[in-house]
Amino acid sequence: MFEPGLLKGKRILVTGGGSGLGVAMGRRFAELGADLVICGRRRENLEQTAVALKQDFGVTVAIHPCDICDAAAVETMMDAIWRDGALDVLVNNAAATFIAQTEHLSARAADAILAPTLHGALYCTIAAGKRWIDTGGRGVVLSILSTSTLTGRAFTVPSAMAKSGLLAMTRSLAVEWGPKGIRTVAIAPGPFPTAGASAGLHPQGRAAAGPASRNPLGRVGEHQELADLASFLVSDRAGYINGEMAAIDGGAHLRSSGAEDLLGWTDEQWEMHRRSLRTKN
Repeated sequence: MFEPGLLKGKRILVTGGGSGLGVAMGRRFAELGADLVICGRRRENLEQTAVALKQDFGVTVAIHPCDICDAAAVETMMDAIWRDGALDVLVNNAAATFIAQTEHLSARAADAILAPTLHGALYCTIAAGKRWIDTGGRGVVLSILSTSTLTGRAFTVPSAMAKSGLLAMTRSLAVEWGPKGIRTVAIAPGPFPTAGASAGLHPQGRAAAGPASRNPLGRVGEHQELADLASFLVSDRAGYINGEMAAIDGGAHLRSSGAEDLLGWTDEQWEMHRRSLRTKN
């Protein structure tokens, strides 16, 4: 199904497109012929990614520095994007998370996760959806979730809440917007290590034994595997898939939520972790 040109003619916006899994998906989309729009908070990351994509694949790449937590900024970005041409696909990839004992979470810390992961994705989805509907266009919204939508996940409660909220959005809009020619789909990745996620979820060498040791397949995911799944779901080949979430985690969620090791942390370990978060922020 991944013949050259699978995504030719499609214009795809990837939020958080300047790093991590956003880059991996963008590269695969470009390789399959799509033109890209990438947004994120750091212009430097976006510019470096855009240069690499243009050099490697010869596709058009537009960049839009944008804090998707700001609904007005999202509207401004979408206006600018549509002036150059309508989108065909929105990929809600931008997110934030870190481990914490829930009873010690401040409102500010919780909002730092909920704002980009839930609110930002909702703002982007509504902004793209209403433009498709107003112009009679067709579109696809792909949201990158997590297997916490299936199992819950201790010590990352705001993230699990946000991802579960986006799954509800995906299923709800499948019915509401499906008749208007808009599909909504989702992916629930297991462990696909990135620099950002590793810093937030695996401090103090927590990943030494690592997710690979707890995975039925004995390894973590490769970015290309997730990018392939994303490419299929946003392509016309998946045109009859709507409102569904595909888990890609080697079967790990069938064993546990992946956070059980933290139940054994001492108060001293948690205090050390909280100090490290304060230092970073």
